[in-house]
Amino acid sequence: MNKVMLIGNVGKEPEVRYVDQGQAVARITLATTERGYTLQNGTQVPDRTEWHNIIMWYKLAEIVERYVHKGDKLYIEGRIHYASYDDKQGKKKYYTEIWADNMEMLTPRPATANQP
Repeated sequence: MNKVMLIGNVGKEPEVRYVDQGQAVARITLATTERGYTLQNGTQVPDRTEWHNIIMWYKLAEIVERYVHKGDKLYIEGRIHYASYDDKQGKKKYYTEIWADNMEMLTPRPATANQP
């Protein structure tokens, strides 16, 4: 089974483009942080932040385009996707992405004057 669940903050504004008959694809960076702690001997272990490249397709990408912004907290469910390419010097480069199947926005939205 290939399943990933992440909760983190969007690092920059989403990049959305349209491909093949107008299908939306969105790319975001998501920062997840493991909180630091203190060992019994007093040693401080600092926070550790990991950055994840998230890819979303179709309706999910359209939702991201309209509602997701830098700093928003998201819950992402998806799967790990590994790929590679050859750079200009012909050297093989590898990268990892999370292909999202589900997303929940965790950042509360401000109430508007029209809402009760």
